[in-house]
Amino acid sequence: MSKFRNLVIGTALVGTLTAAPAFAEKFGLGRPALPEEIAAWNVDVAPDGTGLPEGSGSVEDGERLFSDNCAVCHGEFAEGVGNWPKLAGGEGTLDHEDPLKTVGSYWPYLSTAWDYVHRSMPFGGAQSLSVDEVYAITAYILYSNYLVEEDFVLSNENFLDVEMPNADGFIVDDREEAEAHFWNAEPCMEDCKDSVEITMRAAVLDVTPEEETDEVATEQEEITAAADTQEAAAPVAAPDPELVAAGEKVFRQCASCHQIGEDAKHRVGPVLNGVVGRKVAQAEGFRYSPALQEAGEEGMVWDHETLDAYLESPRDVIKRGRMSFQGLRKDEDREAVIAYLRSFN
Repeated sequence: MSKFRNLVIGTALVGTLTAAPAFAEKFGLGRPALPEEIAAWNVDVAPDGTGLPEGSGSVEDGERLFSDNCAVCHGEFAEGVGNWPKLAGGEGTLDHEDPLKTVGSYWPYLSTAWDYVHRSMPFGGAQSLSVDEVYAITAYILYSNYLVEEDFVLSNENFLDVEMPNADGFIVDDREEAEAHFWNAEPCMEDCKDSVEITMRAAVLDVTPEEETDEVATEQEEITAAADTQEAAAPVAAPDPELVAAGEKVFRQCASCHQIGEDAKHRVGPVLNGVVGRKVAQAEGFRYSPALQEAGEEGMVWDHETLDAYLESPRDVIKRGRMSFQGLRKDEDREAVIAYLRSFN
């Protein structure tokens, strides 16, 4: 039994270390990681600034970049959209029953904000931003929290000079020693409390289901009516059911931002009922980006050709739009999604 156990441990150890040069040569498994491969993973930034690359970005540039890449989820002023995170505000709320935890009110280190934007944002296009763009966006987030002035330029050289309001708000977790009497005491199995008390409300926990109000219902009816009454350029055959089914699967990539169907509501993106053949930026009750509004005013229509180009590369069709999705590269995927959208016209 002990021989088998040693064999298992030895095998696991070899599997863990095969990337090391010595094991790669000895066992003929794998190869040493290249410097550029290591660099691609080694992107973390420590609170003391270790790992920060050289670069800089201004609040002014950050405002434009934030609008293009981040505002669709986080709002033009970092105030958040729907249930997407708020990045600004919440000052003085950490001692409240329902605190608002943002970069300005809660985060102790600026490195956390820079590192997260650098490695994970924008949604659907992680690590597509340059180093200077990340500095600029981080500068704008600071500005949105009133932590820097509008002419501020953030760089690796002044990064540690920025004072975060909650820098001293965290303590070392000493519960293992300080609360040892809880862990070592005999557990109570019955009659442990004199009375049961409600300690939190569902509204504070944000788990209360939303009820559709008359106003929302009316708004949805107006959207549906507008889609039903729009003029069609020419009779269009019903989409192929198999293609529609394939499109429904591909549409799952879009469902985090867009809803479609009978009970659809605006989310980060607008409801897409009746979108095929409709003029751009016409869903009632949704606040479109200035770029999309301008395209709609100029007469752009979501016909098959425009939709196909937009689904392939949103930024190529709407230069300053807020669509963070990077696009569908496969022709068959785009064709399927368009067929799926047409099924809701």
